Amino acid sequence: MKLKTRRVSVMVLALIGVVIWLVVNPASYETILTQAGGGETENNKADYAAEAVTAADPDAPLATEILEKLEVKGRAPKTGYSREEFYKNWPTVDGCNLRQKIIKREFGDTAVLDGCTVVAGEFDEPYTGEHRIFTEKSQISKIQIDHVVALSDAWQKGAQYMEKDVRYNIATDPLNLLAVDGPANEQKSDGDAATWLPSNKKFRCQYVARQVSVKYKYGLWVTEAEKTAISNVLTNCPKEPAIGV
Repeated sequence: MKLKTRRVSVMVLALIGVVIWLVVNPASYETILTQAGGGETENNKADYAAEAVTAADPDAPLATEILEKLEVKGRAPKTGYSREEFYKNWPTVDGCNLRQKIIKREFGDTAVLDGCTVVAGEFDEPYTGEHRIFTEKSQISKIQIDHVVALSDAWQKGAQYMEKDVRYNIATDPLNLLAVDGPANEQKSDGDAATWLPSNKKFRCQYVARQVSVKYKYGLWVTEAEKTAISNVLTNCPKEPAIGV
């Protein structure tokens, strides 16, 4: 009888420990969802179903118009930043890993799938402008998913003052994600438009339009130097539309 009571006590204590751990570490159970977790409004939803987010909408407002709506301020300190302030792992969306969904989006009809995993395909890599063909799964593992608005940049331009679920949306919104060349992405690091632009000049207009669109959607600001750099790019394409706005 004493042994049975002791076992029950141990089980109760273990259950209480698990509950406390989940409360303290909410990100550990936020990895499965169908929409970005919480904090969304009708005009602030992550469009996970979009298969052609990279396509511009001719009816969208111009990127130059959206740029003028962004607040211009200096960078806030980077103090307290870590990637886990936004998200821990790529979430599962409609049964598939978000990384794989973004790669499939970019590969389009050429994507060869093994379940949810893209194992072959081809696409025009946006940052270098090179046409890439992948015939093996190991090659695709070298593709990186870039946050067009880098998370540390978002942190220093408003995100650190936002609720964690909003930061989660910024990190997992397909509008802010592109499948890109690994070395180019590493070269970009956490730079904004004032410090880094793609070597592929043909993509620069869409690149800054996407940054402007993400910052407008989530209420992030730009620095004066960043706004000038974006304006200089858009001078060459004044009719470039915003994306997803």
